[in-house]
Amino acid sequence: MPKYELMPIGAFAQRSGLTSSALRFYADSGLLPPAEGDPVSGYRYYSTDQVARASVLRRLRELAMPLVAVEAVLGSGADEASRLIDEHVAKIVGDAAAVQQKAAVIKAALGTGPGLPVAAVMGPVLADAVEQVLTAAAHEPGMPAVGGLRIEVGHESVTLTATDRYRLSTRTLVPAEPPSQTWAGTVNGDELRAAVAAIRRSPLVRLGAVSNGIWVRMADREDRHCRLLPGDYPDHRLMLASLGEVSTRATVSKDLLLRALEEHPGERIGLHVADDGVSVVSADDGHPDIPLPAAVAGRAVQIWFELTTLYPAVSTAIGPDVMLDLRGHDQPVTIRSADRGDLTTLAMPIKSDHST
Repeated sequence: MPKYELMPIGAFAQRSGLTSSALRFYADSGLLPPAEGDPVSGYRYYSTDQVARASVLRRLRELAMPLVAVEAVLGSGADEASRLIDEHVAKIVGDAAAVQQKAAVIKAALGTGPGLPVAAVMGPVLADAVEQVLTAAAHEPGMPAVGGLRIEVGHESVTLTATDRYRLSTRTLVPAEPPSQTWAGTVNGDELRAAVAAIRRSPLVRLGAVSNGIWVRMADREDRHCRLLPGDYPDHRLMLASLGEVSTRATVSKDLLLRALEEHPGERIGLHVADDGVSVVSADDGHPDIPLPAAVAGRAVQIWFELTTLYPAVSTAIGPDVMLDLRGHDQPVTIRSADRGDLTTLAMPIKSDHST
């Protein structure tokens, strides 16, 4: 290639975003050898065709990708390269989460002592409850508390609550041992989710409170620390206490209702509840209603939901049947197990021209 079509290392460094010293390193490592070199002066020259490879190399290194992995990506086709990048990112994210947890444990241990014993709960039961209730949590700018799990320990029960202001899920657990004292706090939901697998494999989990969070203590497993979230938690007790009288109650198969919701084509879903059962209704007149057998008591009502609100509320219910307590088309619906009432979810309806 004629010299006038080549770039000296300084010009190529400006085009590629790599420093001259980095280019020399990558040339010596074989990742980006120059197009030509002057054996007398030692000058290195690069072609315009090498700019794209150099730019990709730079971006991969910005991801903290090691040279061996960079070489594999650069030598692969698009699909394999994407897989290798995803694999690297997943490792980085996992390592960061592990470091974050270890840092939280260290900070919690600095001057806080072992923590005040609060409650003891069966591990598998607690793990299920955390997964069920946290479906109602959300990350909202300016409201960190709604991304967490509210834990309230009473003299005879441990209550878990989460809400995104459109849904509210709450479950009451019977502790394995009488709680030593009352306690309440809003725990980081992401950190608690990360501990669920270990909690599920522990027959008994003990919760201990410290000033900035809770310790989750498990026999034969590393203790986990979950931080408390700042800010006031929404007054969910007031909302529960202010619910109106139930005007309609329907008991329907959980599996059949979920299947109907999955087959529904739209983002908004209507439930028409009448003496002959429950029908999943579409806002699109061209889509047929999906009738479901149900035991219904009370007056007929039609109520509309966002799919992202209703589906998780139904899917986390315990048991084969769900009970829907309705108070009218513009009031929250209570969704709970037909045979176990320790998990309760409120789902907020939406306005619709189709509602009656």
